[in-house]
Amino acid sequence: MFVPVCPLLAARSNPLLPMPTFFRLLAVLMVSTLAVPVASGQPAGGTRTVRILFLNAPPGAPHTAHLHDGSTCREVELPRMNLSAVYELPGGPLQVRLLATPVADPKQIPVGTPAAAIPESIGDAYLLCFSDPANPVMPVRIDVVDAGKEKFSDGMMLWFNLTPHAIGGMLGKEKVRLKPQERALVKAPIDEQDSYPVIILHMIKGDDQIYPICETRWVHDPRSRQLVFVFAEPGRRLPRVVGVPDYRTPPPAPPSIPGG
Repeated sequence: MFVPVCPLLAARSNPLLPMPTFFRLLAVLMVSTLAVPVASGQPAGGTRTVRILFLNAPPGAPHTAHLHDGSTCREVELPRMNLSAVYELPGGPLQVRLLATPVADPKQIPVGTPAAAIPESIGDAYLLCFSDPANPVMPVRIDVVDAGKEKFSDGMMLWFNLTPHAIGGMLGKEKVRLKPQERALVKAPIDEQDSYPVIILHMIKGDDQIYPICETRWVHDPRSRQLVFVFAEPGRRLPRVVGVPDYRTPPPAPPSIPGG
């Protein structure tokens, strides 16, 4: 399910934070962080999974495509507001491609087809799709993101700052700070399933002023991971912040063995 985690801030209305305290807090957040750099997962064995998201897709962009993993080709979703279904891919190093129409023989894949490498060191992955209108074959660009739970465990957030501005803020008990075009893991903001306070701000390059994006509350689910994207949209003065949860049903427990 799509979660619009941060509405546009029209006015600062929370009476719990006096204005001087609010901006002192923001200044502190811009110079300190507990964000953890994203690291690669463990080597994959057997099969791996992938989920897909087409972030900020323009009108007329495709809603489905055909994913070729070097041996098989299948139709996949390109959802805008949530992650796709979980698709299985073979282990080992892969070159995945997105096609408008299915192709059985890899030799018949058109030149210029959107492609991305998934190294053997990455197990589960996300395929993030971005608009690429200059590509006449398929107007999409693919970015592979490690989704392994060795580093990105349940309850954590993976932040993507897709803007040319520095982003900072407070998420419950955790701080976040990202440089332009940076991504980072952030620990669980609280320990239990509950709401928590959120303050997000940005600093425009060449301007020393700190500008708040939003002050709100989000809901934490310790069973789920969350991808959070900060990006610019035409016609909007402030960046947009969008959160997409990744909840997966735990596998069933193995049956008990009588007398074991």
